[in-house]
Amino acid sequence: MEYTNILIIKMSSLGDVLHTLPFVAVLRDRFPKARLTWLVHPQFGAFVPDPPMVDEVIYFDKVKFNKMSLSGKWAYFKEMRRLLHSKKFDLVIDMQGLFKSAVLAAISGCDNRIGYCEMREGSGFVSRAVTGSHAKDHVIERYLDVARYLGCKVDEIRFPMPDLEKEWLAVKEKAEAVLRPYVVLVPGARWETKKWPAENFAKLADMLQKDGKKVVLAGGPDETALGAEIRKLSPGVTDLTGKTSLRELGALIQHCDGYISGDTGPLFIAAAMKRPLVALYGPTRPDRTGPYGSKEATVMIAPVSCAGCLKKHCDDWVCMKAITPEAVFDEYKKKVK
Repeated sequence: MEYTNILIIKMSSLGDVLHTLPFVAVLRDRFPKARLTWLVHPQFGAFVPDPPMVDEVIYFDKVKFNKMSLSGKWAYFKEMRRLLHSKKFDLVIDMQGLFKSAVLAAISGCDNRIGYCEMREGSGFVSRAVTGSHAKDHVIERYLDVARYLGCKVDEIRFPMPDLEKEWLAVKEKAEAVLRPYVVLVPGARWETKKWPAENFAKLADMLQKDGKKVVLAGGPDETALGAEIRKLSPGVTDLTGKTSLRELGALIQHCDGYISGDTGPLFIAAAMKRPLVALYGPTRPDRTGPYGSKEATVMIAPVSCAGCLKKHCDDWVCMKAITPEAVFDEYKKKVK
């Protein structure tokens, strides 16, 4: 069946949005004349592809919404419903599979609604789950099963990324270190259990600098204290945590010699850009949500029996501590000649 006006709902997080890019790439191939609209939270929309890949972006401001009164929230939903109805979509694809995305799919005005295989929190009652042969594989393949269902041809994993030349110029003005060969370290993560200890990042930074590389710390505003702690332990690093926009962070990663972090959003920017990288995994499972589609990625899994537990909090947190700076440096040297 041919569709001319498609809404994609994928609102968060940064990693999940990036994991959806290969799906959008083949969807555009299959429906070259269709109008593609993406519904996303503003803070995660930086890497939604520009036209002609995606024609329009609609933002649902969750942060603003959560601060509203009950009457304000109701008014916001009514305005969103009016907007979505006005677009007259003939297909809605819920790639989030949660209650919040189900509500927006339900008020879209479109009766033809599908989603991927893991439709949670009741979202499967609103949008029909599409389960393909890759339901137990990496999340990118699970998303691509929806594309295959729609008749898309999937030959390779492609990540359509924006032009970041303007952002690269801005980054170069912020730090002299990026004018030389440099390695990006991103120490933060949304879960406390996914974070590699600050002292380990500092030791690794020292090793990298002795090896002749500049080291640049990067991350969001919530990670500035962590960046300052590492810089105190390893004074030679350049600390840009909290000092770049998401797209500037993308430009910083795009031009780096190497990238190292735990399981966090910027990791998937590095993977999408096929930069040499080392990813550190403890409580999460790289076979399901790790860097995918790049031969430049090395994944190090914590050498403990409880790795992959998926716990956001842990009373006996040993996994990430079990990955040593020396082991990470050795893997980095294999990846970056």
